[in-house]
Amino acid sequence: MRAVVHKWQKDAVPGGVPTLSVVIPVYNEREVLPLLYQRLREVLDPLKIVYELVLVDDGSRDGSGDYMVQLAMHSSCVKAVRLSRNFGKEAALSAGLVQASGEAVIVLDADLQDPPELIPKMLDVWQAGADVVCMKRRIREGETWAKKYSAHAFYRLLNRISRVRIPEDTGDFRLMSRRALDALNQLPERNRYMKGLFAWVGYPTEVVEYDRAPRAAGTTKWDYFGLMGLAFEGITSFSVAPLRWMTGVGLATALLGLFFGLWVVAKTLFLGIDVHGYPSLMAMMTFLGGVQLLSIGVVGEYVGKTYFESKQRPLYLIRDVVKGQQALQTAAKPQARAFQEVDTHVATR
Repeated sequence: MRAVVHKWQKDAVPGGVPTLSVVIPVYNEREVLPLLYQRLREVLDPLKIVYELVLVDDGSRDGSGDYMVQLAMHSSCVKAVRLSRNFGKEAALSAGLVQASGEAVIVLDADLQDPPELIPKMLDVWQAGADVVCMKRRIREGETWAKKYSAHAFYRLLNRISRVRIPEDTGDFRLMSRRALDALNQLPERNRYMKGLFAWVGYPTEVVEYDRAPRAAGTTKWDYFGLMGLAFEGITSFSVAPLRWMTGVGLATALLGLFFGLWVVAKTLFLGIDVHGYPSLMAMMTFLGGVQLLSIGVVGEYVGKTYFESKQRPLYLIRDVVKGQQALQTAAKPQARAFQEVDTHVATR
């Protein structure tokens, strides 16, 4: 059979600018990393392009960072980025996107639920003119029905209350062109909901459906509380609807109190019925107290975001960057721009 030649394929020039960067945040994924590396090489080596694998260790405690360094020391296509501690997935992903130098950049989870075998198809869609290729989950194997339906409901709720339309049922698995990535790296906020930021930058976007596989090895690092926190982060980062909801609740409560007061007066004046004070008073105070605390909590969430943004702390600090038998030690100091790449110097080994 005649081999298929893609437009984006070209002769790989050693040391040239990568056509493709694959950014992979890693946190305690030592079990799956060998399989991840093997499958990526099996997919990417036949493409005859210059590519790099940007592995970002988010403070793993299971030896993932050391394994990544060993890969980088023995493979010129691997760049291992180790953060100084655990900063969270969104920060680790942001660090990897700053380090990526390819003309096209793909974000991939380390657990292999998103199959690397789809990369050639994503590159074809990119070459056809799309700056962003979103991968939409058609089937989510290995997940409970509660997680599937809660995720389904969340994306639709977020799109109803946000001015930025976020592709539904999509994760971080996507391709971005260089100009789309450069635009994303300009965004300075510390409270980052990456799926929303991906959508915010815009540019021509294509959606490709795929079937998501079960985790290849290891266990998930996300529990329901973590997922709920991420969902609330997304809502408060891209919408002020909760504040307006609290305004509506306050107005409804005030009207309810007004009508209740009129009803008490009418009963007393026209029916001569005495009002029992203690039970009704306690019920009303408890209800109003709950509404007030809920409102304060919602307002506090937004105030807290403003507080952390005002500190101007870097989103992450890099411990070291290892690529191709060199270790680039990075100076972990604040930057004028939060996501400007930190200065590096070559350290002898």
